[in-house]
Amino acid sequence: MPVVRALSKVARQALLAPACGCQPLAVAVRNISFSPRQVTSGSDASFHSRSFSETDHPKVLITGGLGQLGVGLAKLLRKQFGKNNVILSDIRKPPSNVFHSGPFIYSDILDYKNLREIVVNNRITWLVHYSALLSAVGEANVPLARAVNITGLHNILDIAAEHGLRLFVPSTIGAFGPTSPRNPTPDLCVQRPRTIYGVSKVHAELMGEYYHHRYGLDFRCLRYPGIISADSQPGGGTTDYAVQIFHDAVKTGKFECNLKPDTRLPMMYIDDCLRATLEVMEAPAETLSMRTYNINAMSFTPKELALEVQKQLPDLQVTYEIDHVRQAIADSWPMNFDDTNARNDWGWKHDYDLPELVQTMLNFIGSYSRIAHAN
Repeated sequence: MPVVRALSKVARQALLAPACGCQPLAVAVRNISFSPRQVTSGSDASFHSRSFSETDHPKVLITGGLGQLGVGLAKLLRKQFGKNNVILSDIRKPPSNVFHSGPFIYSDILDYKNLREIVVNNRITWLVHYSALLSAVGEANVPLARAVNITGLHNILDIAAEHGLRLFVPSTIGAFGPTSPRNPTPDLCVQRPRTIYGVSKVHAELMGEYYHHRYGLDFRCLRYPGIISADSQPGGGTTDYAVQIFHDAVKTGKFECNLKPDTRLPMMYIDDCLRATLEVMEAPAETLSMRTYNINAMSFTPKELALEVQKQLPDLQVTYEIDHVRQAIADSWPMNFDDTNARNDWGWKHDYDLPELVQTMLNFIGSYSRIAHAN
Protein backbone atom coordinates (compact mmCIF):
# COMPACT_ATOMS: atom_id res chain seq x y z
CA MET A 1 0.00 0.00 0.00
CA PRO A 2 2.91 2.46 0.50
CA VAL A 3 3.52 2.19 -3.26
CA VAL A 4 -0.11 3.07 -4.01
CA ARG A 5 0.04 6.06 -1.66
CA ALA A 6 3.26 7.26 -3.26
CA LEU A 7 1.80 6.98 -6.76
CA SER A 8 -1.29 8.87 -5.65
CA LYS A 9 0.87 11.65 -4.22
CA VAL A 10 2.84 11.93 -7.47
CA ALA A 11 -0.39 12.01 -9.49
CA ARG A 12 -1.83 14.81 -7.36
CA GLN A 13 1.33 16.85 -7.72
CA ALA A 14 1.30 16.35 -11.50
CA LEU A 15 -2.26 17.57 -11.72
CA LEU A 16 -1.78 20.60 -9.48
CA ALA A 17 1.67 21.83 -10.44
CA PRO A 18 2.28 23.85 -13.63
CA ALA A 19 4.74 22.37 -16.11
CA CYS A 20 6.93 24.17 -18.69
CA GLY A 21 5.48 27.56 -17.80
CA CYS A 22 1.95 26.38 -18.71
CA GLN A 23 -1.19 27.14 -16.72
CA PRO A 24 -2.19 24.54 -14.14
CA LEU A 25 -4.21 21.66 -15.58
CA ALA A 26 -7.94 22.23 -15.13
CA VAL A 27 -9.92 19.11 -14.35
CA ALA A 28 -13.47 19.28 -15.72
CA VAL A 29 -16.13 18.60 -13.11
CA ARG A 30 -19.75 17.94 -14.12
CA ASN A 31 -22.31 19.83 -12.09
CA ILE A 32 -24.96 17.43 -10.86
CA SER A 33 -28.48 18.64 -10.15
CA PHE A 34 -31.06 16.73 -8.16
CA SER A 35 -34.76 16.24 -8.70
CA PRO A 36 -36.94 16.91 -5.65
CA ARG A 37 -37.62 13.17 -5.85
CA GLN A 38 -33.94 12.65 -5.01
CA VAL A 39 -33.52 15.39 -2.39
CA THR A 40 -33.74 14.32 1.23
CA SER A 41 -35.64 16.43 3.71
CA GLY A 42 -32.44 17.78 5.24
CA SER A 43 -30.91 18.84 1.93
CA ASP A 44 -30.62 22.43 0.82
CA ALA A 45 -31.60 22.46 -2.83
CA SER A 46 -31.84 25.61 -4.92
CA PHE A 47 -32.85 25.72 -8.57
CA HIS A 48 -33.04 28.78 -10.76
CA SER A 49 -34.53 29.29 -14.20
CA ARG A 50 -32.24 30.31 -17.00
CA SER A 51 -32.05 33.98 -17.92
CA PHE A 52 -32.10 35.02 -21.55
CA SER A 53 -30.25 37.65 -23.50
CA GLU A 54 -32.15 39.64 -26.12
CA THR A 55 -30.66 37.48 -28.87
CA ASP A 56 -31.37 34.20 -27.10
CA HIS A 57 -34.85 32.69 -27.11
CA PRO A 58 -36.38 30.19 -24.70
CA LYS A 59 -37.08 26.66 -25.87
CA VAL A 60 -40.72 26.05 -24.98
CA LEU A 61 -42.66 22.81 -24.43
CA ILE A 62 -46.47 23.03 -24.22
CA THR A 63 -48.24 20.01 -22.72
CA GLY A 64 -51.88 19.38 -23.57
CA GLY A 65 -51.13 21.44 -26.64
CA LEU A 66 -54.15 20.43 -28.73
CA GLY A 67 -56.62 22.03 -26.31
CA GLN A 68 -58.33 25.40 -26.65
CA LEU A 69 -55.28 27.38 -25.52
CA GLY A 70 -52.27 25.32 -26.57
CA VAL A 71 -52.51 25.85 -30.33
CA GLY A 72 -53.14 29.57 -29.93
CA LEU A 73 -50.25 30.03 -27.52
CA ALA A 74 -47.91 28.05 -29.77
CA LYS A 75 -48.78 30.36 -32.67
CA LEU A 76 -48.10 33.45 -30.54
CA LEU A 77 -44.83 32.11 -29.11
CA ARG A 78 -43.56 30.93 -32.49
CA LYS A 79 -44.11 34.40 -33.87
CA GLN A 80 -42.16 35.80 -30.93
CA PHE A 81 -39.36 33.23 -30.58
CA GLY A 82 -39.23 31.32 -33.88
CA LYS A 83 -41.15 28.27 -35.09
CA ASN A 84 -38.62 25.64 -34.04
CA ASN A 85 -38.30 26.98 -30.50
CA VAL A 86 -41.85 26.00 -29.52
CA ILE A 87 -42.88 22.34 -29.29
CA LEU A 88 -46.52 21.31 -28.97
CA SER A 89 -47.22 17.99 -27.27
CA ASP A 90 -50.28 15.88 -26.54
CA ILE A 91 -51.45 12.27 -26.43
CA ARG A 92 -53.87 12.82 -29.32
CA LYS A 93 -53.24 12.85 -33.04
CA PRO A 94 -52.90 16.46 -34.20
CA PRO A 95 -54.93 17.76 -37.13
CA SER A 96 -52.94 18.26 -40.31
CA ASN A 97 -52.76 22.05 -40.08
CA VAL A 98 -51.37 21.89 -36.52
CA PHE A 99 -48.90 19.13 -37.34
CA HIS A 100 -47.43 21.10 -40.24
CA SER A 101 -47.37 24.46 -38.42
CA GLY A 102 -44.38 23.58 -36.24
CA PRO A 103 -42.77 20.90 -34.04
CA PHE A 104 -45.17 18.41 -32.49
CA ILE A 105 -44.30 15.47 -30.24
CA TYR A 106 -46.24 12.74 -28.46
CA SER A 107 -46.05 13.24 -24.71
CA ASP A 108 -47.99 11.60 -21.88
CA ILE A 109 -47.56 13.62 -18.68
CA LEU A 110 -48.16 10.45 -16.65
CA ASP A 111 -45.00 8.94 -18.19
CA TYR A 112 -42.28 10.60 -16.12
CA LYS A 113 -39.36 9.03 -17.93
CA ASN A 114 -40.62 9.98 -21.40
CA LEU A 115 -41.41 13.54 -20.32
CA ARG A 116 -37.97 13.93 -18.80
CA GLU A 117 -36.32 12.68 -22.01
CA ILE A 118 -38.26 15.24 -24.05
CA VAL A 119 -37.09 18.07 -21.80
CA VAL A 120 -33.46 16.93 -21.90
CA ASN A 121 -33.24 16.01 -25.58
CA ASN A 122 -34.87 19.25 -26.73
CA ARG A 123 -33.05 21.51 -24.23
CA ILE A 124 -36.36 22.88 -22.95
CA THR A 125 -36.18 26.04 -20.81
CA TRP A 126 -39.86 27.05 -20.53
CA LEU A 127 -42.64 24.57 -19.80
CA VAL A 128 -46.30 25.53 -20.24
CA HIS A 129 -48.50 22.89 -18.64
CA TYR A 130 -52.02 22.90 -20.13
CA SER A 131 -52.83 19.19 -19.68
CA ALA A 132 -55.96 18.91 -17.52
CA LEU A 133 -59.53 17.63 -17.45
CA LEU A 134 -62.00 20.52 -17.21
CA SER A 135 -64.80 20.96 -14.68
CA ALA A 136 -67.80 19.09 -16.09
CA VAL A 137 -65.68 16.34 -17.68
CA GLY A 138 -63.71 15.93 -14.46
CA GLU A 139 -66.86 15.40 -12.41
CA ALA A 140 -67.88 12.63 -14.82
CA ASN A 141 -64.55 10.82 -14.35
CA VAL A 142 -62.96 11.72 -11.01
CA PRO A 143 -60.24 9.00 -11.02
CA LEU A 144 -58.98 10.12 -14.43
CA ALA A 145 -59.12 13.79 -13.41
CA ARG A 146 -57.15 12.99 -10.27
CA ALA A 147 -54.50 11.16 -12.28
CA VAL A 148 -54.11 13.79 -15.00
CA ASN A 149 -54.59 16.94 -12.92
CA ILE A 150 -52.63 15.92 -9.81
CA THR A 151 -50.25 13.04 -10.58
CA GLY A 152 -49.35 14.60 -13.93
CA LEU A 153 -48.69 17.91 -12.19
CA HIS A 154 -46.26 16.23 -9.78
CA ASN A 155 -44.27 14.89 -12.72
CA ILE A 156 -44.16 18.35 -14.26
CA LEU A 157 -43.04 20.02 -11.02
CA ASP A 158 -40.23 17.54 -10.40
CA ILE A 159 -38.88 17.78 -13.94
CA ALA A 160 -39.13 21.58 -13.98
CA ALA A 161 -37.27 21.85 -10.69
CA GLU A 162 -34.60 19.34 -11.66
CA HIS A 163 -33.80 21.10 -14.94
CA GLY A 164 -34.24 24.71 -13.83
CA LEU A 165 -37.21 25.44 -16.10
CA ARG A 166 -39.52 28.42 -15.98
CA LEU A 167 -42.89 26.77 -15.41
CA PHE A 168 -46.35 28.12 -16.20
CA VAL A 169 -49.43 26.30 -14.89
CA PRO A 170 -52.84 27.95 -15.45
CA SER A 171 -55.40 28.07 -12.69
CA THR A 172 -59.05 29.02 -12.96
CA ILE A 173 -62.17 30.59 -11.49
CA GLY A 174 -62.91 26.98 -10.52
CA ALA A 175 -60.23 27.20 -7.82
CA PHE A 176 -62.73 29.13 -5.67
CA GLY A 177 -65.76 27.75 -3.84
CA PRO A 178 -69.13 28.79 -2.39
CA THR A 179 -67.51 30.30 0.72
CA SER A 180 -65.20 32.55 -1.34
CA PRO A 181 -66.08 36.23 -1.76
CA ARG A 182 -67.70 36.33 -5.20
CA ASN A 183 -68.01 39.94 -6.29
CA PRO A 184 -65.19 40.76 -6.51
CA THR A 185 -62.91 37.82 -5.71
CA PRO A 186 -59.40 38.88 -4.59
CA ASP A 187 -56.14 37.00 -5.20
CA LEU A 188 -55.93 35.81 -1.61
CA CYS A 189 -59.06 34.56 0.13
CA VAL A 190 -60.84 31.38 1.21
CA GLN A 191 -61.05 28.97 -1.75
CA ARG A 192 -62.52 25.54 -0.87
CA PRO A 193 -63.78 24.44 -4.33
CA ARG A 194 -66.24 21.56 -4.65
CA THR A 195 -65.12 20.02 -7.93
CA ILE A 196 -62.13 17.76 -8.57
CA TYR A 197 -61.04 20.28 -11.20
CA GLY A 198 -61.07 23.12 -8.69
CA VAL A 199 -59.40 21.05 -5.98
CA SER A 200 -56.64 20.03 -8.38
CA LYS A 201 -56.05 23.67 -9.37
CA VAL A 202 -55.74 24.82 -5.74
CA HIS A 203 -53.32 21.93 -5.29
CA ALA A 204 -51.35 23.14 -8.31
CA GLU A 205 -51.20 26.72 -7.00
CA LEU A 206 -49.96 25.64 -3.58
CA MET A 207 -47.51 23.04 -4.84
CA GLY A 208 -46.05 25.49 -7.36
CA GLU A 209 -45.60 28.15 -4.70
CA TYR A 210 -44.09 25.56 -2.34
CA TYR A 211 -41.58 24.46 -4.99
CA HIS A 212 -40.74 28.12 -5.59
CA HIS A 213 -39.96 28.73 -1.91
CA ARG A 214 -38.40 25.31 -1.21
CA TYR A 215 -36.41 24.72 -4.41
CA GLY A 216 -36.30 28.12 -6.13
CA LEU A 217 -38.50 26.90 -9.00
CA ASP A 218 -39.55 29.81 -11.23
CA PHE A 219 -43.26 28.97 -11.04
CA ARG A 220 -45.83 31.33 -12.56
CA CYS A 221 -49.60 30.96 -12.55
CA LEU A 222 -52.64 32.90 -13.75
CA ARG A 223 -56.21 32.23 -12.70
CA TYR A 224 -58.05 32.34 -16.00
CA PRO A 225 -61.69 33.39 -16.19
CA GLY A 226 -63.93 31.69 -18.76
CA ILE A 227 -62.02 31.76 -22.05
CA ILE A 228 -63.91 32.43 -25.30
CA SER A 229 -62.40 31.39 -28.62
CA ALA A 230 -63.73 30.92 -32.15
CA ASP A 231 -60.92 28.52 -33.06
CA SER A 232 -62.15 25.53 -31.09
CA GLN A 233 -65.34 23.75 -30.15
CA PRO A 234 -66.52 23.69 -26.52
CA GLY A 235 -64.58 21.12 -24.51
CA GLY A 236 -66.59 20.28 -21.40
CA GLY A 237 -66.25 23.43 -19.32
CA THR A 238 -68.98 25.16 -17.36
CA THR A 239 -68.42 28.43 -19.26
CA ASP A 240 -68.67 26.76 -22.68
CA TYR A 241 -72.12 28.23 -23.27
CA ALA A 242 -70.37 31.52 -24.08
CA VAL A 243 -68.67 29.83 -27.04
CA GLN A 244 -71.58 27.64 -28.14
CA ILE A 245 -73.96 30.58 -28.51
CA PHE A 246 -71.93 32.01 -31.40
CA HIS A 247 -71.74 28.74 -33.32
CA ASP A 248 -75.46 28.11 -32.89
CA ALA A 249 -76.38 31.71 -33.73
CA VAL A 250 -74.59 31.52 -37.07
CA LYS A 251 -75.53 27.95 -38.01
CA THR A 252 -79.13 27.54 -36.80
CA GLY A 253 -80.32 30.84 -35.33
CA LYS A 254 -81.34 28.98 -32.17
CA PHE A 255 -79.44 28.56 -28.90
CA GLU A 256 -80.30 26.53 -25.80
CA CYS A 257 -78.32 27.66 -22.74
CA ASN A 258 -77.56 25.23 -19.92
CA LEU A 259 -77.09 27.95 -17.28
CA LYS A 260 -79.68 30.31 -15.77
CA PRO A 261 -79.99 33.64 -17.59
CA ASP A 262 -78.72 35.64 -14.58
CA THR A 263 -75.58 33.55 -13.89
CA ARG A 264 -72.76 36.09 -13.82
CA LEU A 265 -69.21 34.86 -14.47
CA PRO A 266 -65.89 36.51 -15.40
CA MET A 267 -64.90 36.03 -19.06
CA MET A 268 -62.06 36.84 -21.44
CA TYR A 269 -61.42 36.66 -25.16
CA ILE A 270 -58.64 34.22 -26.02
CA ASP A 271 -56.31 36.83 -27.52
CA ASP A 272 -56.22 38.66 -24.18
CA CYS A 273 -55.64 35.38 -22.36
CA LEU A 274 -52.71 34.34 -24.55
CA ARG A 275 -51.12 37.77 -24.36
CA ALA A 276 -51.43 37.77 -20.56
CA THR A 277 -49.71 34.38 -20.45
CA LEU A 278 -46.79 35.59 -22.53
CA GLU A 279 -46.52 38.82 -20.55
CA VAL A 280 -46.38 37.10 -17.16
CA MET A 281 -43.80 34.62 -18.47
CA GLU A 282 -41.60 37.45 -19.74
CA ALA A 283 -42.04 39.62 -16.64
CA PRO A 284 -38.82 40.09 -14.62
CA ALA A 285 -38.96 37.97 -11.46
CA GLU A 286 -38.40 41.00 -9.24
CA THR A 287 -41.68 42.57 -10.45
CA LEU A 288 -43.76 39.62 -9.24
CA SER A 289 -45.05 40.13 -5.72
CA MET A 290 -46.80 36.75 -5.86
CA ARG A 291 -46.73 33.62 -7.99
CA THR A 292 -50.47 33.20 -8.65
CA TYR A 293 -52.53 36.08 -10.05
CA ASN A 294 -56.15 36.68 -10.99
CA ILE A 295 -56.63 38.18 -14.46
CA ASN A 296 -59.91 39.54 -15.76
CA ALA A 297 -61.43 41.37 -18.71
CA MET A 298 -65.25 41.42 -18.44
CA SER A 299 -68.09 39.87 -16.46
CA PHE A 300 -71.53 39.08 -17.91
CA THR A 301 -74.58 36.79 -17.70
CA PRO A 302 -76.01 34.53 -20.44
CA LYS A 303 -78.87 37.01 -20.86
CA GLU A 304 -76.50 39.96 -21.31
CA LEU A 305 -74.45 38.00 -23.83
CA ALA A 306 -77.56 36.94 -25.76
CA LEU A 307 -78.82 40.53 -25.94
CA GLU A 308 -75.47 41.69 -27.30
CA VAL A 309 -75.50 38.93 -29.94
CA GLN A 310 -79.09 39.82 -30.88
CA LYS A 311 -77.95 43.36 -31.68
CA GLN A 312 -76.09 41.77 -34.60
CA LEU A 313 -78.48 38.86 -35.25
CA PRO A 314 -81.98 40.00 -34.18
CA ASP A 315 -83.61 36.70 -35.19
CA LEU A 316 -81.58 34.61 -32.70
CA GLN A 317 -83.90 32.56 -30.48
CA VAL A 318 -82.59 31.78 -26.98
CA THR A 319 -84.06 29.21 -24.59
CA TYR A 320 -82.84 27.86 -21.26
CA GLU A 321 -82.57 24.18 -20.30
CA ILE A 322 -80.64 24.16 -17.05
CA ASP A 323 -77.91 21.56 -16.51
CA HIS A 324 -78.02 21.29 -12.72
CA VAL A 325 -74.48 19.95 -12.42
CA ARG A 326 -73.02 22.86 -14.36
CA GLN A 327 -75.33 25.35 -12.65
CA ALA A 328 -74.17 24.20 -9.22
CA ILE A 329 -70.56 24.59 -10.34
CA ALA A 330 -71.19 28.08 -11.73
CA ASP A 331 -73.01 29.15 -8.56
CA SER A 332 -69.90 28.34 -6.53
CA TRP A 333 -67.57 30.40 -8.75
CA PRO A 334 -66.64 34.10 -8.67
CA MET A 335 -68.93 36.60 -10.37
CA ASN A 336 -66.05 38.99 -10.94
CA PHE A 337 -62.28 38.85 -10.50
CA ASP A 338 -60.20 41.48 -8.73
CA ASP A 339 -57.00 41.56 -10.80
CA THR A 340 -55.49 44.72 -9.31
CA ASN A 341 -52.21 43.00 -8.43
CA ALA A 342 -51.63 41.79 -12.00
CA ARG A 343 -52.32 45.28 -13.35
CA ASN A 344 -49.97 46.90 -10.83
CA ASP A 345 -47.13 44.35 -10.81
CA TRP A 346 -46.59 43.56 -14.48
CA GLY A 347 -48.90 45.96 -16.30
CA TRP A 348 -51.76 43.64 -17.27
CA LYS A 349 -54.47 45.36 -19.33
CA HIS A 350 -57.22 43.70 -21.40
CA ASP A 351 -58.24 44.82 -24.90
CA TYR A 352 -61.64 43.15 -25.41
CA ASP A 353 -64.89 44.11 -23.68
CA LEU A 354 -68.28 42.52 -24.44
CA PRO A 355 -69.16 44.49 -27.64
CA GLU A 356 -65.70 43.85 -29.15
CA LEU A 357 -65.90 40.19 -28.13
CA VAL A 358 -69.28 39.65 -29.83
CA GLN A 359 -68.29 41.44 -33.04
CA THR A 360 -65.00 39.51 -33.28
CA MET A 361 -66.61 36.12 -32.65
CA LEU A 362 -69.43 36.64 -35.14
CA ASN A 363 -67.04 37.91 -37.81
CA PHE A 364 -64.77 34.93 -37.40
CA ILE A 365 -67.42 32.21 -37.19
CA GLY A 366 -69.53 33.82 -39.90
CA SER A 367 -66.58 33.95 -42.30
CA TYR A 368 -65.65 30.36 -41.52
CA SER A 369 -69.24 29.21 -42.03
CA ARG A 370 -69.49 30.95 -45.41
CA ILE A 371 -66.23 29.37 -46.57
CA ALA A 372 -67.36 25.92 -45.42
CA HIS A 373 -70.73 26.36 -47.14
CA ALA A 374 -69.04 27.42 -50.39
CA ASN A 375 -66.74 24.42 -50.27
